[in-house]
Amino acid sequence: MNPAGGANQKEEFKLKDMKPQLGERWPHGGMRGGGGWISSERATSTYDLVEQMFYLYVRVVKAKDLPTNPVTGSIDPYVEVKLGNYKGKTQHFEKKTYPEWNQVFAFSKDKIQSSILEVFVRDREMVGRDDYIGKVIFDMNEVPTRVPPDSPLAPQWYRLEDRQGNTKVKGEVMLAVWMGTQADEAFPEAWHTDAASVQGEGVFNIRSKVYVSPKLWYLRVNVIEAQDVEPHDRSQLPQAFVKAQVGNQILKTKLCPQKTINPMWNEDLIFVAAEPFEEQLYLTVENKVTSAKDEVMGRLILPLHIFERRLDHRAVHSKWFNLEKFGFGALEGDKRHELKFSSRIHLRVCLEGAYHVLDESTMYISDQRPTARQLWKNPIGILEVGILSAQGLQPMKTKDGRGTTDAYCVAKYGQKWVRTRTIMESFNPKWNEQYTWEVYDPCTVITLGVFDNCHLGGCEKPASGSGAKNDSRIGKVRIRLSTLETDKIYTNSYPLLVLQPSGLKKMGELQLAVRFTCLSLANMIYLYWHPLLPKMHYLHPFTVNQLDSLRYQAMNIVAVRLGRAEPPLRKEVVEYMLDVDSHMWSMRRSKANFFRIVSLFSGVIAMSKWLGEVCHWKNPVTTILVHVLFFILICYPELILPTMFLYMFLIGIWNYRFRPRHPPHMDTKLSWAEVVHPDELDEEFDTFPTSKAQDVIRMRYDRLRSVAGRIQTVVGDMATQGERFLALLSWRDPRATSLFVIFCLFAAVALYVTPFKIIALVAGLFWLRHPRFRSKLPSVPSNFFRRLPSRADSML
Repeated sequence: MNPAGGANQKEEFKLKDMKPQLGERWPHGGMRGGGGWISSERATSTYDLVEQMFYLYVRVVKAKDLPTNPVTGSIDPYVEVKLGNYKGKTQHFEKKTYPEWNQVFAFSKDKIQSSILEVFVRDREMVGRDDYIGKVIFDMNEVPTRVPPDSPLAPQWYRLEDRQGNTKVKGEVMLAVWMGTQADEAFPEAWHTDAASVQGEGVFNIRSKVYVSPKLWYLRVNVIEAQDVEPHDRSQLPQAFVKAQVGNQILKTKLCPQKTINPMWNEDLIFVAAEPFEEQLYLTVENKVTSAKDEVMGRLILPLHIFERRLDHRAVHSKWFNLEKFGFGALEGDKRHELKFSSRIHLRVCLEGAYHVLDESTMYISDQRPTARQLWKNPIGILEVGILSAQGLQPMKTKDGRGTTDAYCVAKYGQKWVRTRTIMESFNPKWNEQYTWEVYDPCTVITLGVFDNCHLGGCEKPASGSGAKNDSRIGKVRIRLSTLETDKIYTNSYPLLVLQPSGLKKMGELQLAVRFTCLSLANMIYLYWHPLLPKMHYLHPFTVNQLDSLRYQAMNIVAVRLGRAEPPLRKEVVEYMLDVDSHMWSMRRSKANFFRIVSLFSGVIAMSKWLGEVCHWKNPVTTILVHVLFFILICYPELILPTMFLYMFLIGIWNYRFRPRHPPHMDTKLSWAEVVHPDELDEEFDTFPTSKAQDVIRMRYDRLRSVAGRIQTVVGDMATQGERFLALLSWRDPRATSLFVIFCLFAAVALYVTPFKIIALVAGLFWLRHPRFRSKLPSVPSNFFRRLPSRADSML
């Protein structure tokens, strides 16, 4: 191995500082005689976290009085905007002499290689070359500069010229041409030179967009009882249960313990529902005929909007609903859809507005507000993120025989998702887009992911039997807001690290500028003393299994709803951002979590080692000082707690000098990703259920049994120690319990007549005694404790 290479690789995996030119810098541009692009600055605060990018904007509004073709007597006009080697075209209209386009073209100033802008009006021909109608020419030195927040530049009518530009021809076109930046409101919907090769529906998939997650509710269905339910075989009493379905979510109550026509359950079923409510609550009362056969005895369909929206823990009113007959066979087919008023079900249903519907892991939560807007507090801060660029991206796909990447970035915080525009065929894309979020709690995390766009051809329809392409993951970054200082701009380059079956790989770097602005310091400090989630999560908590299931359902609903937007935020992107597979088994993660626990106890272990050295007089001066301190604390016990807190205060003040200067990032050493075994990675990326060969599964199963066996031994040892402690007074060993009881009596009398300071002093001096007075054999209390019985003898 090359040590220098390993060191360089570790440096590559670290966070880097940047010094980009942030903020808006406006030159003196003018209509005439302005001197062109002079280095003079006019700072604004709208886009102060990104590098400024200049664009030439051309707005093609409409045309009038266009000449018709002398042969066909009509015209199919369109406009072509040409700047150097870049051409942009509007759509064409059939047989229109007064067309309206209202389309904007944006040409990056960095790619401008011409001093002339040409706007052509052409007549589209089905066969042969399109006819030339006229053109308008602009000198780039005469283009005005628009400075936000000025109003949009007013378009003007321009007379068309012939090919030589000498004489005017019939027809006029309305245009507006100006120089601006990415802060211009025309920027998001404009045609860009960066995406000149995109055709068809792929144009919609490259634009930047802001998405909002659907408003999610927990639907609580309390199934109380049913009356007069009748099975198909009326000679047998039914053993009933209720099955409820909302969308793809299906839950069942437990079987009623007794066979009866009036079953009772009083059981809660919890679903996730999203506004607007498109699904219905579908309930069926079923009879467990055999272990493999269920019989439907009645059903009920209810729309979700009829249910009460609860904002606290007060109970809602229950209600009886009539059940509809179902499944009575061909002989009674005419009664199939009759309402059976004698059969009914008692329900208490409500939409829970006081819970926060978790659609992401609580470890990386970005929002904790309850569903009901009435319960929201005021924001305590503003989060601003400038997504600057990416550097050194890896080729993600092959196009025309060469590797390429069409990268875009997605950021998620709270209910707001943002997606930057796609930069075509670039390993160093520059987005320079700035976004803002309201912050309601500082102990939250913003997640940013970079993806490769695989839907730019306009023909995403999969062939028969094959799935559509997925946007490839390039990497992900998480930033916890509580680790940021307020009102400070962080400009860092984050490594994009991805764990692949072949090992850890750096896919590039994401360059960000982040600022967390505090609106109310008092409210922020107030939040630190309150629970992270709304109080209903603690007054009426869900079980761990319920939370896992509900989170998975919420994630699916969010993915489906965002996938219906235009352009869609695809399911694979949403799942990656929400860490949908974080609960899957991984040997690597298990090791990482184990060593995280070990590191937590490293301070305790170091302190115990130091105390051991003090007790064994490794450094006599230190031991004597400890004796002096011990005597002082014995004489003045009221100083113990103040000394402890003063010591922690001094440690905190001392550590302030060494406080972290950068936001946290993905740590490869902490994640146990640098030394992971290839087979463990292959297991981590295996499907669920597994798709591996039988011998591989057997080997992994045996390995898992070996690890679980060691864990089982440790857990058994812990149980043994606890049972020995209980055996002190349980008389399981009558002699040991007799000795302990007699010892407790003498100890109680001795402690009663002896001052506590004397006892503490004697115990401390005995513990700190010199090694000359120590024995290498175990102590008497240890010997006695290890002889106590445990229930391990009763284990099979």
